[in-house]
Amino acid sequence: MRIITRTIFLLSMVSLLADIASEMLYPVIPVYLKEIGFSILLIGILEGVVGFVAGISKGYFGKLSDESGARLPFVKLGYLLSNLSKPLLALFTSVAWVFGIRTIDRLGKGVRTAARDAMLSSEATPETKGRVFGFHRSMDTAGAAIGPVLALVYLFFNPGDYKTLFYLAFIPGVLAVLLIFLVKEKKQPATVSKKGNFFSYFNYWKIASPAFKKIVPGLLLFALFNSSDIFLLLITKEKIGAGTIDILGTSFNADSITIAAYIVYNLVFAMASYPMGMLADKMGFKKTILLGFILFAVVYAGFAFNPSIAVIFILFSVYGIYAAATEGVIKAWISNLAHKENTATAIGFYTSGESICAFFASIIAGGLWNYFGSQATFLSSSLVSIAVCFYFFLKIKNK
Repeated sequence: MRIITRTIFLLSMVSLLADIASEMLYPVIPVYLKEIGFSILLIGILEGVVGFVAGISKGYFGKLSDESGARLPFVKLGYLLSNLSKPLLALFTSVAWVFGIRTIDRLGKGVRTAARDAMLSSEATPETKGRVFGFHRSMDTAGAAIGPVLALVYLFFNPGDYKTLFYLAFIPGVLAVLLIFLVKEKKQPATVSKKGNFFSYFNYWKIASPAFKKIVPGLLLFALFNSSDIFLLLITKEKIGAGTIDILGTSFNADSITIAAYIVYNLVFAMASYPMGMLADKMGFKKTILLGFILFAVVYAGFAFNPSIAVIFILFSVYGIYAAATEGVIKAWISNLAHKENTATAIGFYTSGESICAFFASIIAGGLWNYFGSQATFLSSSLVSIAVCFYFFLKIKNK
């Protein structure tokens, strides 16, 4: 049986190109925001707010996708919105505009995520979902590795020229949008549920399976202390400090080393995603995710102290394995626990809850950092991750 179908491959290529566009900017956004006047706390609030908007919209648009029986229109609109935001961030730099533009970017993610993941789920069987979601995640993350490489090369020759980078990121985003039109959709039967209001997708909890109701609370507790990766980039720059560092006779500044570490993370993430999907299909979703949470705890504990540059790169590598063991695997697990007619609603319900928690996670992280220092931010996340591991080990019996 062919596991990676044409639809899976095309959706994965779209994600690769879209992530090249997004990740060309992601490592420099915190630096850019600080340059235009944002404090660490305001960055935390910004990331929390835009993540919250994306999150609550995932469930709504997932339910709309199930109700209409259509997936592709949501995927197209979502990628289009995210790409349009790239050049706007260079043109408008006031706090209100930045909040609005970042919200449009993340709203695009909210529109497309549940529908796209439901398309991936419909192309797989319960026995192959780990590999399907792992393949998609590996391609998505390959783009997340390529993007920072392009940014690093550009900034090496044009230090501090962030605005041009925002315009350049628009190009792969356009290619991603165009590629979506090659995807053909298998029409799904529309559900007969009442449309309800914007938050009516939360009613899914009433019909969710018992396993879903046990798993999701543990995942959401973890998400509540899993703040934006921007904080990892900020702690890296803080630990490295100002000035330049000579490596093999070449001078690198803190920005370059931070981006390089983020590239290593994404490379490991991309290479490990499909093997972790295979491991999840063979060993079980629960064990694979527990492995990821343990690695997360190790990484955050490591950043809480004073890692050397070499250790920072090791921690980012381990963080890549954590991400590979959780992100695609969690969605595969959720989709296996959903009813076929409301897969997008189930995924949207979980991802909405996750993003709502991420909203508070980024604010909590920013507040802890602002008032108690970076060590409090990272140690608290590490300890909560260990607590969630105990919850899964004791409460979740299924695979």
